[in-house]
Amino acid sequence: ASGRYRTDSIVDTSPGMVRVGVKTIQDKHNLGAVNLSAILARSSNVGMAKIALGLEREQLHGTLRELGFGSVTASGFPGESAGLLPGAEQWRPIGVATLSYGYGMSVTPLQLAQAYATIGALGVRRPVTFRKAAGPVEGERVLDERVARDLIGLLEGVVTPDGTGLKAGVPGYRVAGKTGTAWKAVGGGYSTDKYLAVFAGLAPASRPRLATVVLIDEPGGALYYGGDVAAPVFSS
Repeated sequence: ASGRYRTDSIVDTSPGMVRVGVKTIQDKHNLGAVNLSAILARSSNVGMAKIALGLEREQLHGTLRELGFGSVTASGFPGESAGLLPGAEQWRPIGVATLSYGYGMSVTPLQLAQAYATIGALGVRRPVTFRKAAGPVEGERVLDERVARDLIGLLEGVVTPDGTGLKAGVPGYRVAGKTGTAWKAVGGGYSTDKYLAVFAGLAPASRPRLATVVLIDEPGGALYYGGDVAAPVFSS
């Protein structure tokens, strides 16, 4: 939405790490200079951090707010959390970098589902309800349609043999989505041995009709990545 990046924009992630303040952000492998599709498909924290640091903080914060983060949805569900989205004025460079790959903010699965539904609706955010709608529901445009289409295309690259979300694939359908693996928030910080595994996505990617979020809380066993434990549930 900033106009600073296109789907074919190249970001140099070498040497597989980037230092922001006192913290070093690392990727599993040095992916080198890659386009946005590869950054999403391979879950490059370095690439995402560099992109986020190249954006205006106010615009980044505004886009997240427009997608519904930091606000209670219109579901009316008792006790629903608004999550946590700190104001842009509180963001230091390291906060912007870690935010780009999922830390420093709190998001509910319902908020995430609404955000993906907004992308699937080509940038139109509609209110969430647990009741069946009797007819068309008016929405508010929060993303340019072209940006939403480009994003769906990029997210479709995640569900390929080159991406982390291959196991989310559905035979006969095109799927777009993103895996997520994060240390679990505990006591004002983050655990180093408890994880949340996530897959959020849209189907069919050619004309999205469903937005689905799968969250596995503290997956057991040796596998704990979103692509290994949450993506197959999405497929099913």
